[in-house]
Amino acid sequence: MRPLALRQRGTTLVVALIMLLLLSLLVSGAFTLSTVNLKAVGNVQTRNEALAAVNIALEDVISTNFVGAGIQKPDVDINNDGVMDYSVTIQPPTCVRATIADAVAPSSVSLGALSSDTWNTVWLLEATAADSSGSGATVRVRTGVRVLLTDADKKTRCP
Repeated sequence: MRPLALRQRGTTLVVALIMLLLLSLLVSGAFTLSTVNLKAVGNVQTRNEALAAVNIALEDVISTNFVGAGIQKPDVDINNDGVMDYSVTIQPPTCVRATIADAVAPSSVSLGALSSDTWNTVWLLEATAADSSGSGATVRVRTGVRVLLTDADKKTRCP
């Protein structure tokens, strides 16, 4: 009969190979998980940038007389490097509702004396931003804006 130490030499090798296999599986699983997390964070960042680009374009449009003028297709440079990062498409504004403005200002901003032919109009603006780099990221935003119009402007622009 052989001594106990000679009988267990092969067992140590098998146990070491099993431990090495388990360690390799653990490392590859951690690598895969970190890659997936990195992609998820990148997607969230791209979405947030596209959302910021849409908001910048909508703020630019809202700050103009968008009711009376046409809307151009703005491109947005989100990181100020001179290259347009997002192409924003803004749909023509839609008049949703018009009500006669009463003497009480509709907000805390003093509008002065409102005449009887002043209208509170609510406009729907829809915009879509697409990533110019080709990542396929798109964001669609809908927002409402209230605009005071005279009776003549209301009749021509908000039927």
